[in-house]
Parts: sequence; C-alpha cells; structure tokens
Amino acid sequence: MILGVTLGLVSTISVVIPSLDDAEFLIVCLRALAAQTRPADEVIVVDNGSVDDTAAVARAAGARVLVEPTRGIWPATATGFDAARGEIIARLDADSVPAPDWLAEVERRMSARDRPTVVTNGGTFYGRTPLVRWIARNIYIGGYFTVIGPLLGHPPIFGSNYAIRADAWRRLRDLVHRDRADVHDDLDLAWWMQPGMTVVRDRRLVVGVSARPFDTPSGLWRRVRMAFHTMSVESREWPPLRRRRDRRRAPAWVWDTAELREGSLEHDADGDDALPA
Repeated sequence: MILGVTLGLVSTISVVIPSLDDAEFLIVCLRALAAQTRPADEVIVVDNGSVDDTAAVARAAGARVLVEPTRGIWPATATGFDAARGEIIARLDADSVPAPDWLAEVERRMSARDRPTVVTNGGTFYGRTPLVRWIARNIYIGGYFTVIGPLLGHPPIFGSNYAIRADAWRRLRDLVHRDRADVHDDLDLAWWMQPGMTVVRDRRLVVGVSARPFDTPSGLWRRVRMAFHTMSVESREWPPLRRRRDRRRAPAWVWDTAELREGSLEHDADGDDALPA
C-alpha cells in the first residue's frame, strides 16, 4: 500500500513532435519550445515522409530528427517515444504552440504527491473563424472530455497536449495499436492505460492548437467517425466493463519508489483529480 511520496522534481523531459509537411507551423512550435521557462532536455521531431522543409527546420532549431516511413500520427509518435531519453515524454503536434510555462507545469504536476502516469489538457484553438474555433472547443474537445471521460473512468488523453512517464510507455508500447493510422493515437493510448495507471487533467497545461481541421463539416465528421472506429477496435480487445473492473481492483503503480516515506498520500489541489475508475 502506498503511504506517501515525497515531492521531487523530474530530472529530464523529452518533447516529441510528429510532423508531416508542416514546416511553417513547426517553426512557431519550436520557437515556443525555445522560450520555455523550463527548457526541454531533448526535442525530437519525427518526420513522417515530408516533402517540405520539416527536417531542415527541426535541425536548425537544434531538434533531433527521426524518420518514420509508415504514414500516420501513431507510427510517428511511437517512433519518437521509443527513442526518447527523458524520464518524462511530453507530446505536441507541429501546429501546437505551448505557453511559456508548459514544461514547467508538466514537471510540477508530474512531481506532485499523487504521481500521475499521464497529465493532459485540452487546447486553446487559434486561427480560422470564431465559429470554427467554437466548434473545435465546445463540440469536438468538449464532447471528447465529457463523453469519453466517463466511459474510460478517467480523463481522456488529448494528443496535442500531454506528457507520459517513459517507464509507463515501455509497459504500453506493445499493447497499443502503434502501427495503425486508422485509430486515434491519443484515445488508443488512453484506453490501454493499465490497471493502477492514472490520467489527470491539469487546466494549467496550456497549448494553442490550430483550428484548421474543423474548417468543414466533413473535417469534423471524419474525426468523429474515426473516434467511433477506435472505440470499436478497443472494445473488442478489452471490453469496457471488463476494463473498468480490472482497473477498479488494481492499486496505483508506485513511481519513484526510492522516494516513498511514511505519511498520508496527499492530493495536489492545483490539478484535477482523475475520475474514479
């Protein structure tokens, strides 16, 4: 049984950014990372077959460039996660613009007494029209957290804004559908969070996200349809009721066991609780 965990800052954080022909957005993203109050220990850009200047932009910013020939966000992300050297792996998209304290907040929240496995939040949408941004914020992301969260028993993971412990990824890498481009990578990862692993939503984790995917109703519908498909795939392999039962019975993973000490396990009031499993 976990009695208590001391506070201690995370040692190293790697940032992984999958990118396909997004050089212009990537420039802004990497500038935002360079301006972090807590610098990244490593930035990895995974080129997913770009024909633009993605690789050159990444190298010019000092990022480590990997190439993943299999098209898809999940294959590219998984390649970056496998190669990351940090204890924490933070994830952005090429069109993400993290707030200056984004990595500092990742470090703070992951170092809190409850030691979450994953910390995530939604996005602040930029670009396009006010109506498109409203749809992205309230229908797509709002619906994602409102509907999928209770089904999972914990907050879902938003792919443009999250961080995961590297040792948790090593336990999950062969469970998730990492080679498939037809499932949402973030929802797939959230579904396969093992019993005892926790996800918290931290509203201090602020990232700007482009609203460009929601320009048309077909763009929104494509993402919603893919979400239903992802849930269908997951439910056949780990049925929802069995998943919730398995997770409910398991104790929390013990991260950083060397730092355990007697005392009560305190909740970090600054972050949102994980929903009960």
